[in-house]
Amino acid sequence: METLARVLRLLGRLQSGAVLSGPALAEELGVTTRCVRRDVERLRELGYPVEASPGLGGGYRLAAGRALPPLLLDDAEAVAVAVALQVATGSAVDGVEEPAVRALAKLDQVLPKRLAREVAAVAETTSVVPGGGPRVDVRVLLVVVRSIRDRERLAFTYTDGQDRRVEPARLVVSGGRWYLLAWDLGRTDWRTFRLDRLSEPRSLGVRFAARPVPDAVARVREGVTQRAYAEVARFRIEAPAAAVVAQVPPNTAVVEPVGPEACDLVAGADDLRWVLARVLEVGLPFRVLEPAWLAEEAGVWAQRLLRASQSPAVAPSKGASPSSRAAMTAAQSASAAATTSSG
Repeated sequence: METLARVLRLLGRLQSGAVLSGPALAEELGVTTRCVRRDVERLRELGYPVEASPGLGGGYRLAAGRALPPLLLDDAEAVAVAVALQVATGSAVDGVEEPAVRALAKLDQVLPKRLAREVAAVAETTSVVPGGGPRVDVRVLLVVVRSIRDRERLAFTYTDGQDRRVEPARLVVSGGRWYLLAWDLGRTDWRTFRLDRLSEPRSLGVRFAARPVPDAVARVREGVTQRAYAEVARFRIEAPAAAVVAQVPPNTAVVEPVGPEACDLVAGADDLRWVLARVLEVGLPFRVLEPAWLAEEAGVWAQRLLRASQSPAVAPSKGASPSSRAAMTAAQSASAAATTSSG
């Protein structure tokens, strides 16, 4: 029993992925280096591919094997895996739910009662709403992930019907959708692709040299909020960027700080008046910087709001209600801002 406990402790240390010297392991386990060598052989007999490297800086390391051997997880790791599997049952990746349920059932069988109660508490107090976005085939995801990992060129047919050849770099999940950032060989530039719009992805078996990769999240946000549209609007908002970011979903607009008390909001849409309406809802002072026609449209809206705040019979006087006067003031400010921008 003592030997088994020691071998399991050794396995736990090796699963850290680091190269550990024989003397260091012997001291930690309270045994001799010869005993460590025997325990390493026991692990190899059980199917664990333990590699040994001699010389200065050498030691033992657990390598990847042909089959998946049992893993040792500490309490926090076990709970994290169980919770992640529960969330995966509502994943936007098509085909992952059933394997997640099977893995969760296996884990549930071996979890100690104290940990099972924690996992059960998470399940009882959490509802997983399946993503409303398009589903991604798990086979497509795996081909892309392997190409990124092995740094191999990838070919696929995109939604426009064109065959693309790329050097894949990063995956980004935003707004329930999966995006691939890759260097497009045909366009010699970085491009983002939605995974649900990929078909027949295949590795070309050609490795490529690493190149500097831009900020994947920023590129995806730019692609989602701007590149997909013919026109893009820019607004100057008189408020700290953090105050605007807190109210604007990241997959709808990009917020760029321009000072401690001001920022630019940039967004595209099929109809930019929709963006103008959303910016109005934020409720912070702003100006339309571009395009010019949208600044003029803001002026038209301001006049409409001004008229809507007035009494049908007479213009508001000093006795007008505070809410009416506030509406008029807001409309006048918007009109002035629009006039300044368009001029």
